[in-house]
Amino acid sequence: MSVIDLGLPPDDIDGPLLQRIDPRVRMLACAAFALLCVSLNHVIGLEFCLVLACACGVAARLPLLNTLKRMASLDGFMIFVVGFLPFTMAGQTLTTLAGMTISVEGMVRAGQILLASNAVVLMILALLGTMDESEMGEAMRELHVPRKFVQLFLFTVRYIDVLKLEYQRLRTSMKVRGFRMGFNLHSWQSIGYLFGMLIVRSLERSERILIAMRCRGYTGEFRMLGRSRTLTWLDGMFGICLLAFAVAMTFLDYA
Repeated sequence: MSVIDLGLPPDDIDGPLLQRIDPRVRMLACAAFALLCVSLNHVIGLEFCLVLACACGVAARLPLLNTLKRMASLDGFMIFVVGFLPFTMAGQTLTTLAGMTISVEGMVRAGQILLASNAVVLMILALLGTMDESEMGEAMRELHVPRKFVQLFLFTVRYIDVLKLEYQRLRTSMKVRGFRMGFNLHSWQSIGYLFGMLIVRSLERSERILIAMRCRGYTGEFRMLGRSRTLTWLDGMFGICLLAFAVAMTFLDYA
């Protein structure tokens, strides 16, 4: 991504259905869906949310294997986090394991957290994961997100890979000089020097980048090229359907 790419919405008519929806609508829908998931209390409503997220994943044509790997990584972490709830949450006793009581309420609460987290992450992958970084930055700007936050986001996305490459070069130079990581004082000092040098080089590179941008007319704000996209009937239908789903799940939760 480069600065001149900002603000140019792609006209991909033959692409996935969700990619034809305006980025602003996708961002608002993703935020509303996340709030809906964390506010629901009944498992059946969260199950419907997970089904909707799966349907959006299919509509976005997410790669199956890659998506399953990401969800497996999430579930592995979440199971470790919520695994203590059945043992620590008071309630009706379900069974005992090694002298510890497992409560029904703890199992239900753990299931709710797992369902909500999977639904939210899958929806993020479907709505935001298929969005280009420049599109996301332009959408945040048009949604009146603070300008400094938008620029920080764009710079972070652009240069996080540059920092990774610099780190890999430093690590390679250490290996060429015979460094082997071990559990000793010399290794920890070397790693400390590595990160210190990475910070120093990052500051030097940021100064060079700032000078180069000022030479090209940068005044503290990205100039977005092209006109903003106008909302279409597809954007409206997607928003209405999601709103209707949220209302239905809210009534189901309080029924």
